[in-house]
Amino acid sequence: MHVGVCTLTLRIPENDNLKGKRRIVHSIVARVRSRYNVAIAEVGENDNWRTALLGVTCVSNDAKHADAMLAKVVRFVGEIGGDAELVDSHIEILDGM
Repeated sequence: MHVGVCTLTLRIPENDNLKGKRRIVHSIVARVRSRYNVAIAEVGENDNWRTALLGVTCVSNDAKHADAMLAKVVRFVGEIGGDAELVDSHIEILDGM
């Protein structure tokens, strides 16, 4: 079993309150969940209005598949555009569990 873990750092430059941030993050999370079979949640920067840290994970019997799936999620979030800008991503595959 291989577990793929990805962190996505988003910048939300035009946002000025937590309610607006929740709206933007919820939209991104819902779109990723509906398109890909991954778990995704906000995992950090909870009190920062203009930054969001999302965690994404998937489980696969093939490390290459897990890596490819998370790479697609990163590309998708980067292309969504809108109110959030993808500024950093990191993918890690945990092997042999």
